Amino acid sequence: MKALLLLLLFAQLCSASLVPEREKDPEYWRRQAQETLRNALRLQRLNQNVAKNLILFLGDGMGVSTVTAARILKGQLQHGQGEESLLEMEKFPYVALAKTYNTNAQVPDSAGTATAYLCGVKANEGTLGVSAGVTRDRCNTTKGQEVTSILRWAKDAGKAVGIVTTTRVTHATPSAAYAHSANRDWYSDGEMPPDALEGGCKDIARQLVENIPDIEVILGGGRKYMFPKNASDVEYPHEEKHRGTRLDRRDLVQAWHNAKPPGKVAKYVWHRRELLALNLSRVDFLLGLFEPGDMVYELERNNETDPSLSEMVAVAIRMLQKNPRGFFLLVEGGRIDHGHHEGKAKQALHEAVELDRAIGLATRLTSAQDTLSVVTADHSHVFTFGGYTPRGNPIFGLAPMQSDVDRKPFTSILYGNGPGYKIVAGERENVSAVDFAHADYQAQSAVPLRQETHGGEDVAVFARGPMAHLLHGVHEQNYIPHAMAYAACIGSNRGHCSAGARPAAPLLLPFLALLVLLC
Repeated sequence: MKALLLLLLFAQLCSASLVPEREKDPEYWRRQAQETLRNALRLQRLNQNVAKNLILFLGDGMGVSTVTAARILKGQLQHGQGEESLLEMEKFPYVALAKTYNTNAQVPDSAGTATAYLCGVKANEGTLGVSAGVTRDRCNTTKGQEVTSILRWAKDAGKAVGIVTTTRVTHATPSAAYAHSANRDWYSDGEMPPDALEGGCKDIARQLVENIPDIEVILGGGRKYMFPKNASDVEYPHEEKHRGTRLDRRDLVQAWHNAKPPGKVAKYVWHRRELLALNLSRVDFLLGLFEPGDMVYELERNNETDPSLSEMVAVAIRMLQKNPRGFFLLVEGGRIDHGHHEGKAKQALHEAVELDRAIGLATRLTSAQDTLSVVTADHSHVFTFGGYTPRGNPIFGLAPMQSDVDRKPFTSILYGNGPGYKIVAGERENVSAVDFAHADYQAQSAVPLRQETHGGEDVAVFARGPMAHLLHGVHEQNYIPHAMAYAACIGSNRGHCSAGARPAAPLLLPFLALLVLLC
């Protein structure tokens, strides 16, 4: 056991030593992003309005192969062949690629990548809202290394801000918007080691309530991290695994209420019916936690108790639109990633289709004249589909051929590694003997692993609205929030805002003046 611990410590130290010294400095990434920005500005510009609103849609694990397969699934759900279908995100006029590596990892994790596309600074795997000077699990390396997110920049500019996710609200993607942590898994103090607690590091749920207490909308899962250890869950009172986890015995939902200014109305809901019944004109702050942990897969969602991602997005946009200065909204389809990790492609792809449905809804509720919408992923997966399938082949179906080695059929969808590796009587499992169209079917993989892994290839970035053309070509992932902030005149780079880009409404003023003169 001691040898194993020493080996892990040595690996951790080696991992930290892989980071070039200059990449530990946030300014390195900021300068790099600003240089990329200057190059982008030399391109022909079209919609140069100031973005009043910003929406960042994040498909966790939604690599290009997932996007393509989701497109086919969407078309087939609409009774088409599938290949000719278009996802809502694919209707966006600008497309780029983002390089996803973490500062210490060729194939990244969701925490280091979230720090890149939300905070504009690349970081080490497993760390949130901090620079690459922080080593995972080392609480004492955090102080002074905190980096802020585009959600904070928007809030500082007077905009309303919101977070919507299908995971727990303390998961890697949403937490990088508000937290600073040496470990993405420190959801509550119940998941933190003694040395981190003694070192003064805060758990992520506490940071959600304390760091930016005036986030207007927070919707997702993760109830149990907000309540005292062993407190019964309101929805599953008899299930031990859903009980509260907090060692400090605090009720963070009550703390969230208490942090709101006098006279402001703050509503906490845990049921779909409560959410959809709200009179949003009379609500200033909204916290919705619909499951103890992550929300349920869309294919298995209880339509009575749990809202869909689309429903949560509709509520969030209507809440945030009340602010005349505009808003920033982070929307995560987080369980695409979980489906892939479990080797359950059907779950993953239906999650991707639901995210795309939410994108279409948001597009209809906003205008490209004043709203910059960006869709991307944090990383890919070792998910693929092939086998010379004919046009219109069911996306979860068999390839039209057998292996010329073991003479057995195979599904079009396969994984490079994962839990779908099965040997039956010394040979690869014959998939014709199983229900490969079932939602929980685990597609075959080349290498046996309990959990399938991320992929290391670039991910797509789709953009629509003011300054969307700044997302072009191949970028470092940390460039994304810099470009979005530039479009909205928030953050540190605002020198162009007074004389350059202008809000959509003032563009009409010269024409109105001419009309007055003619009259």
